[in-house]
This record gives sequence, C-alpha cells and structure tokens, in this order.
Amino acid sequence: MKHPQRFSGALSGLLLALGLGFLPAAAMAATVDVSGVRLEDSITAHGSTLQLNGAGVRYKAVFKVYTAGLYLSQKATTTEAVLAAPGPKRLTITMLRDIDSTELGKLFSRGMEDNMERSAFSKLIPGVLRMSQVFSDHKRLKEGETFMVDWVPGTGTVITIKGKVEGEPFKEPEFFNALMRIWLGPKPADWQLKDALLGGKK
Repeated sequence: MKHPQRFSGALSGLLLALGLGFLPAAAMAATVDVSGVRLEDSITAHGSTLQLNGAGVRYKAVFKVYTAGLYLSQKATTTEAVLAAPGPKRLTITMLRDIDSTELGKLFSRGMEDNMERSAFSKLIPGVLRMSQVFSDHKRLKEGETFMVDWVPGTGTVITIKGKVEGEPFKEPEFFNALMRIWLGPKPADWQLKDALLGGKK
C-alpha cells in the first residue's frame, strides 16, 4: 500500500510545483484602472497581440459617460499613425452611466460627419444608417455594459455590443477611419479623451 501513497505524494508535489510555476505569469498580467473599469495592458484579438495604446473617460459637462480604450499592434501618438497602423485594431467602450443607445448612435453619426468632408461622408451614409439602427435596436446601454469596434484586415469593421457581433462587417476601410475620427479627429467628442487614447494623460 506504500506505492499508491508515494504516487499520490509525488502527484501532489507535481501539482503544487505546476501551480507555483503559473503564479509569476498570472502576476505579470497587467491591467489599467480607468474610473473603476479595468483594461488589460495587452490582448489577443483576431490572431494578433494588441497593446493598449491609451485609455480615458468621455465627459459630458461634469458627468462621466464612458471609458474608452484603444488597442493597436504598435504604439501610435497621432491620429494619422493610428489610421495607418497595420493589423487589427480595437476600440472598447464601457458605459459609466445608463444612456439611450439610439441617442448614442446619433451622436456617433454626427461625430463622423463633423470630422470629414461632406462628399466623403455622403459615400458612407448607407453604413452610417445601418450603424445607427444597430444601436437603436438595443434601446439602452446600462452602466457597466460594453461594446467594441474592431478593424479586422480582409473583413472590415466589426461592431460587438454586450458580447454579440452585430450584423455583417462594414467592409470599407474608410468607415472604420471615419469612426475613429469621432474620438481622434479635428473635432473630437472630448479633447482630453483624444489625448488619452493617443497615449497622453488620462
């Protein structure tokens, strides 16, 4: 009966050693706290490792509306560098208060229009209307709920709301760039958030 005990002891020792071996990796998993929302310092998305380029809070007057984090394959400190960055890209947004998602969709549409030439915007109107409908269908986004805007090379712009991919991708690269200009364009939704997403002060 001694052999099973020795085997059990050896197995326990192996499991303990493996457990301890994983601790440093877990400890190395870095996160950034932005107004109580924890964002991973790096993520894996669409087969690539993306780094958190910057993160911050969208304010309206004195009220916090949402946090936003921008993930890229390489660091970028200008809008042009973000738009030109290779590989997948992700903007993740977590609500800090309840908001009417129909209104949010309208604000995004206006943000796109305000940051590009009228002729260029007119070409994107079908996609803009479809995006607005996606948000309208959700009625309301509650505090703590998240949505993501991904650029996937060869596929297009993918919008994920509350963990669910919404409809077909928006295939034009111009559509993703127009979305990014809502936050990074010459007339951004929030100047402080623009600076934060470009790696500046949150």
